[in-house]
This record gives sequence, structure tokens and C-alpha cells, in this order.
Amino acid sequence: MTARRRGLSLRATLTLSYAGFLMLAGVVLFAAGLLMLRFVPDGDLFTGSTGMWAPGRADLAEVFVKYAGWAFAAFAVVGLGGGWLLAGWMLAPVGRIADVVRGVDAGTLQRRIALRGRRNELTELADAFDGMLDRIERAVDEEGRFAANASHELRTPHAVIRTIVEVARADPAGRDVDRVLERVAATNERAIATTEALLALARAGRAGLRFEPVDLRPLAAEVVAEARAAAARGGPAEGSPPPVRLEGDAAVVHANQPLARQLVANLVANALAYNLPQDGDVVVRTGTMPGGAATLQVVNTGPVVAPDLAATLTEPFVRGSGRARAADQGVGLGLTIVAAIVRSHRGELNITARPAGGLDVRVVLPAG
Repeated sequence: MTARRRGLSLRATLTLSYAGFLMLAGVVLFAAGLLMLRFVPDGDLFTGSTGMWAPGRADLAEVFVKYAGWAFAAFAVVGLGGGWLLAGWMLAPVGRIADVVRGVDAGTLQRRIALRGRRNELTELADAFDGMLDRIERAVDEEGRFAANASHELRTPHAVIRTIVEVARADPAGRDVDRVLERVAATNERAIATTEALLALARAGRAGLRFEPVDLRPLAAEVVAEARAAAARGGPAEGSPPPVRLEGDAAVVHANQPLARQLVANLVANALAYNLPQDGDVVVRTGTMPGGAATLQVVNTGPVVAPDLAATLTEPFVRGSGRARAADQGVGLGLTIVAAIVRSHRGELNITARPAGGLDVRVVLPAG
């Protein structure tokens, strides 16, 4: 941060401004008085038959200038003294804001200004700063939880591989090399999937993305076609993915195309992987709202999901059955990446647990 040279304080600046305006008002009054004296005749004046003397212009000007000087001195004293007190009273909330700002760091994010009073520029500034602190505190807490969960998720596959290798070394005669290699490969694939998901999450939250008009309908059609092809390769075996249906019309959004496709793919993959019975169903709908915003809705059947669990599904490493991982589940970042993509596109994400079972996920994005 560039060092700044010490300048005049804001209180002193306001004080000089108040005093200056007061002196300017005095100068205006002084000029007006001199202009009025122009209408007074010169010389000594006598009134009518009584012969009483009245002061002329010169006499009045001499007295006016004398007392105007005293008035200017009084204006300067009142302007500087009163302006100093008034500026201090006006800037007291700024001092409180500065104290809180200087005292805030990563360990004291709980401090707030909480400025009282009616709405004005200073209370709006304090409220805006308190709101910023709220967002920073939430982000820091989320980042801490995410780092802890990510380190656990990335450490677990390596620990499993080490255990497999140690067990195989301990029993050279009875080990099955093919089974060991299979288990190591499966665990390694899970580690790769977790790493790729973390990289995708970082890219989704990155600034400076290229945005363009993107139609969600063709992207959804590609993802649905790939899901159907994968289901066809799986055949009619038990546990094969359920059918996926595509409905709706064109939905043009202002988005980054790779991230928009990943958004659709993650929602469909999540619907296929979680909360689905063997004869379940997945429906993907695209459309446009009356205001022009585009919508993407993915609905799947399945067991009943608790509403409080549905509200946490966008947190990192939270899965449909809770935080515990099953052997065939993903890395728990699918909906987290979806939420990050929606935030980067200034959209809205709503996840609702259906009363009959399964989830109803609805995304609203700005129009293209």
C-alpha cells in the first residue's frame, strides 16, 4: 500500500469551510450595507424647521466600517470555534467506523459498527460495512470448512492406497495382485475425480470469465443424450440409470458456455446418482420467464429427503444421504459447483425436497 503524506484533517477542513462561509456571508452583508449608504446624501443634514442635525454619508460610513470590523472578528471566532465543535459532532460516527475498521482482522470478524440513528449517508455507510463484514465472515467460515473437508477428502484415498500396499507387503504369499491393482486403481480414480471437481469449483468462482448468449436447450439435449447413451451401455441390469426426459423450449442466457454446460451436466448427474429407485424418473425442463430470465429445472424421483438436508446439499462434500460417503457415491461437490456457477452468473438456485420423494432443483439465470 502506498504511503500517504499527512494532510489537513477532515475536521479541520470542515471547520475552515464553516468559518469561510460565515466570513463570506459577512462580506456580502458588508457590501450590501455600503451599497445602501450610497442613497444617503453627502454632508451634514438638517431636518426641516427644527434645524436638528442628522449624520450624512461620511459619518454613517465611518461608524459602519468600525463596527463591521468588530463583526468580522466575531464571525471569525464563532466560525472557528463553533465550526470545530460542529465538525466534531458530525464526524463522531466516522471515528467509530474507523475504529471498527482498524480493529477488524481474520480473528475479530465478529465486530460490527451497529450505528444508531435515522437513515442518512453515514448510517448507510455503516450498514454497508456491517453487511460486508457479514459476507466476509460467512465466506471465511465456509472457506475454513471447505479446506478442512477438502484436505480430508484428498487424504483419504492416499491413506486407503497406503493401507492396501501395506497389507499386500505383509502377506506376499497370499496377496492377489490383480485385486490389489483393481482396488488401487479405483481409489486413485476417486482421488482424480475429487481433484478435478476442486479445480472445476475454483474455475467456477474465478473472475474475468467470457460471457456470451447461450441457449440452455441444446446443452441440455447433449447432456440428456449422453445420459441415455450411458444408460443404454449399462443395459437392463439391476441398478442401471433411470430414463431421462427433456421438456421445454429455448432458454437463452448470458453465460460462459463451458460453465453453463457443466451446470446442466452436474444437475443431471446428481439426479441420476442420488435419491433414485430402479424405476425412477428424471425430467429436465428449460424455459423463459415472463421477465426474460431463463430457467433450468431438473426433477427426479426417489426417497423422501428431509428439508433441512436439502438446504445443505450445496455445501462441499454433502451427499444425498448425509455427510457419510458410500462406495458408489461421487465426491460430494456436484451441487457445490452448481451453486458456484450460479453465483458467478448472478443467478438464483433453489433446491426443494419433493413431498413424494426426490428433489426439485430450479436455476434462474439472466437472459442473454
